[in-house]
Amino acid sequence: MSDNTPDSMIPYDEIVQEALRAVVGRVLGEVQRGGSTLPGDHHFYITFKTGAVGVDIPAHLTERFPDEMTIVLQNKFSDLNVDDDGFQVRLSFNQIPSLLIIPFSAITAFVDPAVDFGLQFQATVADMAPEPHDDAENDAPEPGGEVSVEGADDGSNVVTVDFGRKK
Repeated sequence: MSDNTPDSMIPYDEIVQEALRAVVGRVLGEVQRGGSTLPGDHHFYITFKTGAVGVDIPAHLTERFPDEMTIVLQNKFSDLNVDDDGFQVRLSFNQIPSLLIIPFSAITAFVDPAVDFGLQFQATVADMAPEPHDDAENDAPEPGGEVSVEGADDGSNVVTVDFGRKK
């Protein structure tokens, strides 16, 4: 597109973001309906904004991750419950069970490294870059199983959606 492209009266970027977040909801819903057991080697890295509207996590996690947090759904999770707006899941952090409530609108990345699939979403707040943060340490990846949610130029199935806006 050229620099002369007019601003759209249709919010395409919001529509696409909402549709891609629905993919996350469908996948998590299928896991819930399957007894919260992940099929095969599938496991998920889910990154979300801890201060987003509707996020409800324990205070000790908010203090440790004031901006963004990545959780792993792999071996040790329970009470997965998915609805139209988001999901809740119980994870343990340093042997402390914690219930996390996460709206889909707070998610900034979803990765399933078992099949080299990932989605990245625009942050809710325009031009907000994620701050560096520690790993959540709930279900550590297997040794040598590091996963990056960065965009990939190697032809993998990471989908990054970024709609530039005129300033």
